[in-house]
Amino acid sequence: MMLSCSALLVALLLSQVRGFLNSSEEDGIPEEWVLLHVVQGHIGAGNYSYLRLNHDGRIILHMQSLKGDADLYVSDKTLRPSFDTYKLQSVTCGQDVVVVPGDFARPVGIGIYGHPSHKESEFEMRVFYDQTVPLDPFDKGSYTPGDEHKQKKSTQEAEEDFEEEESILWTILIGLLKIILEILF
Repeated sequence: MMLSCSALLVALLLSQVRGFLNSSEEDGIPEEWVLLHVVQGHIGAGNYSYLRLNHDGRIILHMQSLKGDADLYVSDKTLRPSFDTYKLQSVTCGQDVVVVPGDFARPVGIGIYGHPSHKESEFEMRVFYDQTVPLDPFDKGSYTPGDEHKQKKSTQEAEEDFEEEESILWTILIGLLKIILEILF
């Protein structure tokens, strides 16, 4: 019994690594796009999961429903966008893509909705920065001498937010594994 659980856990981890290592060229992702984050998750039918985007510039959210049907809602007015309150959306049954313009106010709220047609939906979202879009020198977010410290601080805050979300996911995953092991032994 323990051997089969170990084999199942190893298979799960290998599939996650394989999915992460797949080249983006297969997905039609231009080389100029820089991968910032990969977010994976599960969402129940009729529920939302929320993320916050702090990165400046043109950002591409590239989400794939691995199981079920997860939909994507984005807003720069609320951190909890839904199908009632959003600025951008993608609600396909497979791959959802939303391009967040560089002029959206930050932070940008991202809502992932589990469509009720499936009991549970599983998704993987890749967050890309499009470095081909030139910065407008007259833009309020443009570079001025001495902004290096401000930009570093903003990047650190974004990384801390992402690490906090990642930490919560790991805590939940470890808790579930402990429960499974207690049931088996």
